[in-house]
Amino acid sequence: MAYRPWYLRRDSDWQPRQLAEGKRHGKGVIARLADCEDRDQALALMNCEIGVQRDQLPATKPGEYYWQDLLGLDVVTLQDEPLGKVDHLLETGANDVLVVQGEREHLIPFVLDRIVKRVDLQAGVIQVDWDKDY
Repeated sequence: MAYRPWYLRRDSDWQPRQLAEGKRHGKGVIARLADCEDRDQALALMNCEIGVQRDQLPATKPGEYYWQDLLGLDVVTLQDEPLGKVDHLLETGANDVLVVQGEREHLIPFVLDRIVKRVDLQAGVIQVDWDKDY
């Protein structure tokens, strides 16, 4: 709850909001916003996406990536065969999964060193040990 302000998005409109108090609850968050005075105002905010500014986040360590950094990167096999681009990621519990859109969709576990061999943010490429027919 250290990120302030929060930004809430409904449709494509991001609005900064001040957090009065909050805590983690299971896989979610329970929060009260400073300008949210009653139940009707709170209900109007249900299912909004919550975001923070990039500069509010800690710097990543080597081998760590924010999902946002991976979106749109080209994904290639060890033989440099293109598989497509990272469309989004899925959280599965065991490991995150790259959803790669190309000639067909590939679901590639994001397991560094074993499957994901190289992430080059500068070049915009992720190299994976993955067969294009999987």
